[in-house]
Amino acid sequence: MCNFNKLDEDAKGLIHLLMKKSADSIGGTNFLLGLLEAMKEKKPNALMFKGCIIDSKETKIKWNKIVFKDKLDILEEVVRSRKSSDTDVFNILENDSAKKKKKILNMVKTLAPIEFTVTPKNEEDGAGFNFKVFEKVEDDVATINPLFAAMFFCSAEYMKKALKYTI
Repeated sequence: MCNFNKLDEDAKGLIHLLMKKSADSIGGTNFLLGLLEAMKEKKPNALMFKGCIIDSKETKIKWNKIVFKDKLDILEEVVRSRKSSDTDVFNILENDSAKKKKKILNMVKTLAPIEFTVTPKNEEDGAGFNFKVFEKVEDDVATINPLFAAMFFCSAEYMKKALKYTI
């Protein structure tokens, strides 16, 4: 998931288009990378930042709900378990342990309503974009949004590779 080199060509192309479209909507690649760096400075994780807003020089990201440590720990465990996976899409509810699956399901229910809004500080740079934590949540399937994973869990190198990739 966070190892761009291990993804297949279709996944690389999809991630590239998603990142490029997002970057273009806020003023370009450097604006997106600047925001990513500002987010990485927040410790232990930007999602736990009480203000629910992070500013970089040219852009800002805000969201509608604080993520508490217990839910973040579960989410990090799920992402970490698939970080070196060769696919960007996986069902996080696929788990052998019923107890673990229940914890993951509760985390999904808590985080599903969160919506992130990224906007440039100068309106002339673009309209911005929105995204959620999960790309799909229905029945027994929940998949993490690749843009969310890239912004909050993958390295800046991953984002740079995705943005530079040529189809």
